[in-house]
Amino acid sequence: MAHAFVVQPALQNQRHSPQQSSLNLFNKIFEESGPLGKGITVGKVQVALFCKDRSRNSIFGVLERATQGSDSSSSADLARLTNEVCLQLLRRSDDWTAACSESQWYGQNDSGKAESYYNDLATREAAKFEKEYDQVSSHDGEDAASTMVVVSLIVEIEGDNTNFKGAGYSLAGTKEVLTSLASDAMVESGDCVNAAEVFWCPGEKDEVLSNADLIIDFPELIDL
Repeated sequence: MAHAFVVQPALQNQRHSPQQSSLNLFNKIFEESGPLGKGITVGKVQVALFCKDRSRNSIFGVLERATQGSDSSSSADLARLTNEVCLQLLRRSDDWTAACSESQWYGQNDSGKAESYYNDLATREAAKFEKEYDQVSSHDGEDAASTMVVVSLIVEIEGDNTNFKGAGYSLAGTKEVLTSLASDAMVESGDCVNAAEVFWCPGEKDEVLSNADLIIDFPELIDL
């Protein structure tokens, strides 16, 4: 199983398509520019890393503290959450094993489509994270069990400046994506962040995620 901090906009019965993406590129010329550029960007960045234990200072402990007490109705809280998750992943870059990212840009008049794409990404990740994984032996101790971890961050942010391209193709590219998102999330005191959601897997202390699980359940990840 996995843990998730869920903040989802209202679901719209609309989906993006290659034709709509092409139109967006054309319509972008007529968009008004905000602090982070034009329109709305919805994106996901996902990082797999090795975690040697489940202590308070591990990625598990950090994510649990980051999500506790966050106000899902506050853009400032969502921005701080996004910033903190990105920074904590960057501080553990030596433990990364794989990553990936994807995004879609929408015009301000297509906010419903942006919400729909956001919900598509979140639903896809939620389906993966419902799986139960192998449990550690009781004599090993839950906090001492090492495991692979997959952290997924989905964000809807205003503008077109935030870089979601390149995670997984190199360490540098992955760092650029996380750095761009961490920085842009705090622009205008966080007001540019419309929605955010973070998943991490495994979420239970007695579960272990193996390399084989990564290949089967997260085929989109690119080895670093």
